[in-house]
Amino acid sequence: MLKDKFIPVAIDQWYTRRQQDPEGDFYRKIAGQGPRNDFNKTTQGFYIADPAGTLIAYNNNRGPERIRKLMEEALSQYTSPNCSPIEEPTIDTKFDPQLPSGAVVVRCGAKVKGGYEQAENEWRAIFQRSVARDNLWILENELEAMARGEFPESLAKRIARFHLVDNTRGQPPAWEAAEIRSLTISINGEKVSGRIHLETEDQSRGFIASLEGEISIQAGRLKKFDVIVEGDFWGTGRFTLEPPKGKFPLVVAFRLPDVPDKTDSIPPAGTRGWLDGYLDPDR
Repeated sequence: MLKDKFIPVAIDQWYTRRQQDPEGDFYRKIAGQGPRNDFNKTTQGFYIADPAGTLIAYNNNRGPERIRKLMEEALSQYTSPNCSPIEEPTIDTKFDPQLPSGAVVVRCGAKVKGGYEQAENEWRAIFQRSVARDNLWILENELEAMARGEFPESLAKRIARFHLVDNTRGQPPAWEAAEIRSLTISINGEKVSGRIHLETEDQSRGFIASLEGEISIQAGRLKKFDVIVEGDFWGTGRFTLEPPKGKFPLVVAFRLPDVPDKTDSIPPAGTRGWLDGYLDPDR
């Protein structure tokens, strides 16, 4: 039904509700008719609207039966509006981070391997089994450094600060530069290895892990980036509640996609509102 009767659009509302362009205007027109109409706060949810921007239905429940009922009710109420397309829309580049020239995208996934108590309900069990997904950007000058057998400090810090996080239950806090207690990554041929210690000043959150894998660069092009970071994580963030108690095993894996797809164009979560900081993690 979603494929045949609707045009599904997935967005990151953190960006779209802030965009000062026709896309942002259209989204705010729709969301402003719903219960979450304060655009200084989250507007997360499922919206069904017509092409003119009239809201037909809304909820923020992920239960499949609730979503099906919402869609059926929206279809029963829908009438085709008379509206015109947006001609030559502009883009608010502040909220449209683009992959830098010469950079490559590496997929990043994270999973908690154990330590949870028995889940009390189905949704908590799903979060406990979940595998998080993000994208890592590797810059052109960093590729050149790896081709020389050097693992660039900027790449090591970007990985540590923005990707060695527990994002399996929601949006995690990135690490501050001062929270990198120790970080060593080296290349020997195509082998890469390292040790990482990340920890907040109050010791409430941390990650102590080892890194190993293989990297291959041929004729200046990245051919392989298979890297695993595995260790003990502890603590949580405002939007990643209910972690396992104490220290728990977390694995973060990086892999160059064999066949790129649309999801590779999604900006890294660490670029949210601070692209320059993501690209230069010493900031």
